[in-house]
Amino acid sequence: MSEPAKKSESEDGTLYPIRTVSDLTEVNAITLRAWERRYGLFEPVRKPSGHRLYTQAHIDLITRVVGLLDRGMRIGQIKAHLEAENAVQNDQDIVNDLWKRYVDRMIAAVIQFNEEGLEDTYGEALSLYPTDTVTEKLLMPLLKELGRRWEDDEGSIAEEHFFAFYLRNKLGARFHHRSKVKSGPRLLLSCLPGDRHETGLLLFALAANVAGYRVILLGADMPLDELPAAVGKTDCKAVILSGFLKPGSAMLTRGLPILEEQAGVPVFVGGQSSIKVHDALKRAGIHVLGTNIDSGLARIRELVPIES
Repeated sequence: MSEPAKKSESEDGTLYPIRTVSDLTEVNAITLRAWERRYGLFEPVRKPSGHRLYTQAHIDLITRVVGLLDRGMRIGQIKAHLEAENAVQNDQDIVNDLWKRYVDRMIAAVIQFNEEGLEDTYGEALSLYPTDTVTEKLLMPLLKELGRRWEDDEGSIAEEHFFAFYLRNKLGARFHHRSKVKSGPRLLLSCLPGDRHETGLLLFALAANVAGYRVILLGADMPLDELPAAVGKTDCKAVILSGFLKPGSAMLTRGLPILEEQAGVPVFVGGQSSIKVHDALKRAGIHVLGTNIDSGLARIRELVPIES
């Protein structure tokens, strides 16, 4: 097994079946098994029945392999390439430790409701690294850890609201002052009904704008039955929904299928919700984006291309 997969298996206890991984990475199950058996790129977790299960780290590694293949590297070269990267892992560990300290400092500031502490840490990171790097290395891991604390009852709702308000103001200012795209396809973005976790949606909106899409952002807790009219008025080419909470059965069996039928454009769901109910979303005719912004945008481009 390659070192990247071995190191990361203990980082996240959530396990996914091969069909979910195949859909999220667009690598079919036969190819995934070949990469495991023939090339030794990773080793899934095995159930007593023999079924393969994968961690988020496996999904990230598979996405990395796909990227290397897209750049022209042969599959037989990839394991050696990954091992060569591990030769400089000590330097990378130092960088990773820095980002972990940033995350820990911001979590401590959230627990203490210390806005100045948040501002100092976030500002320091932005002064040293590009915005995209800070989003990838600090904000996304931070949101994931805060979500885990909230689900495990380690953090309070007050802490969550405190940080959400702080970051929404920061990202909202970036969104307001973004460079406006004038000719790209329009995307309609909102959170799922009952879900107010809009930070990830804002991050996705900013990335979509940079990628060349025009974005109409409706925000948190949006009723699904109002979206088709909004699509018609704005000529949006897709609806992007985001959520952290697990959607209810009525939304999955009725609300989303009706939206997909009435909107007349592709409907995508991203965020933790899309992984928690992956199979149900697929049955409803909804496109699943997962939690990775870059791979999510790549999937949207397949159905809503940006004209060159």
